[in-house]
Amino acid sequence: MLNWGNQFNICCFMDNHGYQAGAHSYECLLAAGCWRWVKLKAGTALVLLQAFAAHAGDWLFGHLGFGLQQDCMGVSNRFDDAVGFPDGYFFVPEHLLLLTAGELSISSYSLPPDQVLRQVMASRGAGPRQTEAPTFAATYPRDEYIRLVKALQAHIQRGDCYEINFCQAFTAQGVQMDPVQVYRDLCRLSPTPFSVYYKLDDSYCLCASPERYFRLANRRVWSEPIKGTAARDPDPAIDQALATRLRNDPKEQAENVMIVDLVRNDLSRVCQPGSVQVEELFGVYPFPRVHQMISTVTGLLKAGLGWTDVVAASFPMGSMTGAPKKRVLELIGQYERRGRGLFSGSIGYVDPGGHADFNVVIRSLQYHRATGYLEYLVGSGITGYADAAHEYEECLLKAAAIRSVWASAAQS
Repeated sequence: MLNWGNQFNICCFMDNHGYQAGAHSYECLLAAGCWRWVKLKAGTALVLLQAFAAHAGDWLFGHLGFGLQQDCMGVSNRFDDAVGFPDGYFFVPEHLLLLTAGELSISSYSLPPDQVLRQVMASRGAGPRQTEAPTFAATYPRDEYIRLVKALQAHIQRGDCYEINFCQAFTAQGVQMDPVQVYRDLCRLSPTPFSVYYKLDDSYCLCASPERYFRLANRRVWSEPIKGTAARDPDPAIDQALATRLRNDPKEQAENVMIVDLVRNDLSRVCQPGSVQVEELFGVYPFPRVHQMISTVTGLLKAGLGWTDVVAASFPMGSMTGAPKKRVLELIGQYERRGRGLFSGSIGYVDPGGHADFNVVIRSLQYHRATGYLEYLVGSGITGYADAAHEYEECLLKAAAIRSVWASAAQS
């Protein structure tokens, strides 16, 4: 499916890798080709998106870039996306493939479904895997990163905010790679329930995200913020101890509940009074490389509202910003040297009935094929008690995990 979809100038391939935790309507989805589309620019995005969605009345796939904070929170973004993604983009696919455990559904505006299936089954990869690792440069040297974290902590001590997600980018130039192969290597190394291969002309997002932004089905909204990470260990006893320690860590719990409160507040703006509930608090879930602390907040959407109203009330997601959200976004714009682009944004789909599912774009590579520009961003939650040097080392660990994609490919 991915090989076949990649031939189109626009495609969105989503795979949950068999994870059953949380509600998933499909094992895998492919939207390929573009029947109708809308390109969004911050400042007018929400109005245009609502009109397009209402008029299309069809399946929609696309993304919400971090720059849409201007529409949702009134905080402007002073950076363009270096990878070339617009602030937002949604399209009605020309071809749609939906895979469940027992069925493959195919629909197409231009081809008979049986012809699509024959083409998909005959599709092959693009050639040998490329294993040469790019040379990445960090946005901040260690001393400057520590200085900026301490400056942010001064804002926390003054009461400007309680927690802020501070990110830095790692960039490489002149990279020639096969995005499909790199995505496969990324997913082989770290299969996750919200992984996405997203191609928009020459711009690519290769995403191995474990986090859901929100799901909307039958007027019920789910949001599943992640705050809290622990390493895995091959020894089962040690691994379980690490998970238990994460579950009971007061610092991790404090950060998690802070974001849960923020999500509850966001959803209460569009959900029926009294319907917003914390379905699970401090759930710890294992992934191939880490344990994650995930909480689940749900609510019942008010009559007359839809998925774009959920976006307007809750974007950008609290786990990638901090609290209080508007002030934190202002500080992010002041202290972060590069725009986040699609990182910290979301990729997702909406079906004709208005049911929607969107991820959080983290643990991802962004690539522009024509220029060879490649980047990934990592961040961490800064609190008043955070150790700046430790946060820097945590960023390097996350960066090493992304770079291990090339090391893993070389060994396979």
